[in-house]
Amino acid sequence: MSDTTNTDAPKSEPGRARALLSTADMKLLRRALESHARTTEDREELAKINALHHRLGTYVPSTE
Repeated sequence: MSDTTNTDAPKSEPGRARALLSTADMKLLRRALESHARTTEDREELAKINALHHRLGTYVPSTE
């Protein structure tokens, strides 16, 4: 049996990374989190929402 692994093939560079979410997506997520934060009464969940909102804000500065 022959070995099917081709060790002579040139190794290509990985492609350029692409953003998963657009700036508009990030702004929409922030607004959704703000809305959810207003309606939740769970303090632990609110703390997590606030932390995530802050992290999203570091990537997309609020223009409001």
